[in-house]
Order: sequence, then C-alpha cells, then structure tokens
Amino acid sequence: MKKIVIATLAAGAMVVSLAACSQGGSTGGGDGEAAGSGQLVGVAMPTKSSERWIQDGDAVKEQLEAEGYKVDLQYAEDDIPTQVSQIENMITKGAEALIIASIDGTTLTQVLQDAADAEIPVIAYDRLIRDTENVSYYASFDNYKVGVQQATSVLNGLGLTDLEGEPVDGAPAGPFNIEMFAGSPDDNNATFFWDGAQDTLKPFIDAGTLVVKSGQTSFEQAATLRWDGETAQKRMENILTSTYSDGSKVNGVLSPYDGISRGIISALTDAGYTTGDEWPIISGQDAEIDSVKAIANSGEQFATIFKDTRKLATAAVEMTIAVLNDDEPEVNNTEDYDNGKFVVPSYLLDSQIVVKDNVNEVLVESGYWTEEEIG
Repeated sequence: MKKIVIATLAAGAMVVSLAACSQGGSTGGGDGEAAGSGQLVGVAMPTKSSERWIQDGDAVKEQLEAEGYKVDLQYAEDDIPTQVSQIENMITKGAEALIIASIDGTTLTQVLQDAADAEIPVIAYDRLIRDTENVSYYASFDNYKVGVQQATSVLNGLGLTDLEGEPVDGAPAGPFNIEMFAGSPDDNNATFFWDGAQDTLKPFIDAGTLVVKSGQTSFEQAATLRWDGETAQKRMENILTSTYSDGSKVNGVLSPYDGISRGIISALTDAGYTTGDEWPIISGQDAEIDSVKAIANSGEQFATIFKDTRKLATAAVEMTIAVLNDDEPEVNNTEDYDNGKFVVPSYLLDSQIVVKDNVNEVLVESGYWTEEEIG
C-alpha cells in the first residue's frame, strides 16, 4: 500500500510539473524555442483495432509535434513482422528516438540492437519490452494495481466490498459462481493484471464465497491471445456449455479488457442471459466508448478501469525529450519491471475504477468522453 501511495503522489506531482511546462510554452528549455527543432521520433503502436491505441498514438504525436518534433507514427495491426519492419524503416529514416508499444515484447531483440548500434534511445510504451538491454525507460500504469481494481470492481458489483476494497457490513454469504479471463500471454502487463486480481480474489475463493465453477483458475487456461474479443467469446461459450448446462448461473466474470468484456457479453446474450438481477457482474479496462455505454446505459458491463492515456502520452514524451537532451527522465519505480535482462527504470501512473455512478465525474468532467458520446 505504501508503494501505491508513493506512486500515486509522484504521478500527481509529475502531472503538475508537466502542466507547468506546457503553460511555459516549451519543455525543452527557457528560450521559448520548440524543443525538437525538427528531430524525427518514431512511434510504433500495435493496432488500430482497439480505440485506445488510436488515442495513444494521436496523443503522443500531437504532444511531440507541439514540441517541434517530426513524428513517424505507425500501426502494425497486431502483426509482429510488420512492426519489426516499421521500426527498421524508422531507423533507416533517421529517427533519433523510438517510442514503442510492442505487440510481443519478446520479439524485438535484433531490431533494437540495430537501434542501439545507431545510438537511438528506446522508450517502452505501456507494454514492457523484454529480453533486451536496449531499452532505455518504461512508461506505463501501476499494472498490479489495475488488476487489484479489476477484481475489486467484481467484488463491489456482487455486494462484497466497496470500491476501495473494504468489506461491506451485511455482505451476502454467497457462494457466487465466477469465471476468470486473462490478457494476452505475450504481453507482460497481462501477468501483472492477473496477479493483482488473483491476490484480491483469493481470500474470497478460499472462504468459499466465490467459486470458479469451471475449474479454470490458471493464467494459461484464462489467457486470451492478442486480447481478442472473438477468442474470449468462444471460450465463454465453451464454459457455458460445459459447466452451466445444469441450470446454474454465472454471477460474475473477471475480464481484463473492454474488448474481451464485449466478447463475454455476446456469449452470455447468445446463451439466453438478459440484463437484470441475474445478469453477471463483468469488469473491464480502458474505458472504451462502447463499454462505457454498456456501463452507463444498458448495464451489460458493470465496470471498467480508466487509464488516462493522455497522461501516459505526456510521460512518454517527457522521457523522450529528456533523453534527447542528455537529461535523466523522472522515474518512480526501479524495482518491479525486470525484462529478463535488467530492471527497466519506469514511470507508473495511476488508474481509476469506473462504474455507472461515477461515469460523469471520472470520464466526462475530465474531458475524456462527452455526454453526447456516451449517450
């Protein structure tokens, strides 16, 4: 808990600092000149199939260009060879820094060696790049805490805890049937989400309040390659057929991402579930607009985790500017993100649970979505 509080305070301090820099006109110095002076920065994003990555890419590009940098922004549509080729092309074009949200953090070793040979610093964006010494810094969220929040949202929806994770007086005894989904096994974040969620759910499972009726309790069983909603839908359909054909009901589903949540919702709907008292509590992540609508309007999804990608973009841009100016970027974690070669110095941002009651406060008042967009 101390780590979480310290990271949260540091994140807040960084945002204030960054806002002050922005108001001053330039983060690159006091002369009012744009920091970049036309230097090229390559930005590699995984896919446009998730709206959050589009928002991330746009935010990074806009902030870099505002500082005077040229930006080569590329999306690889979740194809690893395409992303490798795109990064190779960025190096060839003369990029002086790379910001990379990897598809598979274990597959970039050779192209990042090429970057190192050309003395190009690399910022890992949201997804840790593994098995290489040629990554300079990592910008992300407190991913273990995100997993804690995902599990807490399920517990809250079932009436077992409040949104802070504190037990509720007179909470129902259960047992509640839950099923669990995990993210993509090639994404380092997925295991952090899973570990945070499992540590939070374990006391309730051990007490018999929660029951994983399918018996599928390992990360390997729950993993969803490429975070794909259709893959999640098929797995949920198989679970419903194999485990719940006796007339029992699913009461809650741990989902680590909104796209997976929507796949789960499709499977439940096809199986005859309807929204109301018997509709399962379903978590999520990324505050994608379709899932926000499902929370605020239809009630098909109970919660999502809001990670403000605008602030993540700012952190990555600040890191990039610092290393290009031979300065040391601000970090707040030097212990937890071992990529298999070394512990990558990291800056972790905070996240928030979003449910129907706080959609307006968290998402609309912050300017992330408008009331019209949410409907």
